[in-house]
Amino acid sequence: MTENSAQPSAPAQRVDQAAMRRRSGTFRIVNVPMRAVLSLPFPTPLSKNLMLVSFTGRKTGRKYRQPLSYARDGADLLTPGGGKWTRNMEGGRPVRIRLRGRDVPARPELVRDPAEVERLLDVIVAGNPPAAKFIPLPRQADGRLEPTALAAAIDHGFSIVRWHLG
Repeated sequence: MTENSAQPSAPAQRVDQAAMRRRSGTFRIVNVPMRAVLSLPFPTPLSKNLMLVSFTGRKTGRKYRQPLSYARDGADLLTPGGGKWTRNMEGGRPVRIRLRGRDVPARPELVRDPAEVERLLDVIVAGNPPAAKFIPLPRQADGRLEPTALAAAIDHGFSIVRWHLG
């Protein structure tokens, strides 16, 4: 191979579906006390990187309160959105966020463009490093996300939720 030849990339890592199911079950249990703590009328250590989003189901009309991690990006907040809850964010209907002990109105925007998703994931990890372990997308040797895995994740509903506050 010459110096200018394309180097073979490292094999893509696969997402462990069993681990994802275990993590989902754990979150169902942990989210119960998290909702209580994040509902408090004052900031807590947990509210530094976690918020509570209140929204209404688009089909059922049921009320939901979902604890979510976030990172700031200028005036907006960013959340990785891989769960079914993101379906209720379609169309940018207004929601209420409990952010550091205060209720804040917000409008969600689902970002699905692969290049922008990758850029925003880097912003999230820089602003909230523990979030990296909950984003099961494999990276290539150069640190970039594996394009096929990212495209598959987006095809299966993964997105970044950009929360426009106010």
